[in-house]
Amino acid sequence: MRSTLLTSILTILPLGANAATGVSVLGELTREATLDPGAQHESRISLSNGSDRAQEVRVYQTDYLFYADGRNVYGDPGSAPRSNAKWITFSPRQLVVAPGETAAVYYRVTVPRDDALVGTYWSMLMIEPLRPSDLGPVKAEPGKATVGLRTVMRYGIQITTHVGDAGTRDLRFSNLRLVTDEAKHTLQVDVEGVGQQWLNPVFWVEVHDQKGGLVGRFEGAKTRLYPNCSACCQVELGHLTPGNYNALVVADNEDDNVFGARCTLDIP
Repeated sequence: MRSTLLTSILTILPLGANAATGVSVLGELTREATLDPGAQHESRISLSNGSDRAQEVRVYQTDYLFYADGRNVYGDPGSAPRSNAKWITFSPRQLVVAPGETAAVYYRVTVPRDDALVGTYWSMLMIEPLRPSDLGPVKAEPGKATVGLRTVMRYGIQITTHVGDAGTRDLRFSNLRLVTDEAKHTLQVDVEGVGQQWLNPVFWVEVHDQKGGLVGRFEGAKTRLYPNCSACCQVELGHLTPGNYNALVVADNEDDNVFGARCTLDIP
């Protein structure tokens, strides 16, 4: 007697990722539009099938929140405070992409006629293969238990709507800490979007010695931050000699919105 167990892992591809084979999304995984109350925006999501067999996919909605502790929450559509899921209609909900061909999912965003709406709203359209390209029989030897593992890659496309250009842009710094290893020091800081509009700040840190002399300016990465979400940002400071330093942490949105926090670094 033998038994066969097949386990699937469902993975959401991050921004800019591409699958080597099977169905992939062409273009960016964030689609944004600035609209007034009552306005509409129509667009499409193009899918490409790079495999040698037909690929069946389904399309569905979720909300999306993320936090500095690493959590990603894909809630029911319309459940998040700034979800635009109920503004979105899309078609088809299931389709087959022929081998070597492309197909499209069409969507429309209709902002309600409500002058109280302001700032950034968003949700996700999920593109999920129903029969992955590597799906095939699990080989089993007579009399032996067999375990099979397949990874199913799904794409999460963020549909982002900015209602006008009004709305506050603000963030909050918290939990600054210094991570040290033998080769370098890294400053980590949690940032939370506490305004009404999303932010896309680039982070950098200026480090000064106790006499006010500039030790260096260190560049970090650009981070997208939605309202009510948070992220952990890291800036590598290289190797600092033992001593006390003053640091200025800056989140520069590359517009009129620049945010900063000061901290003291104690390097043993």
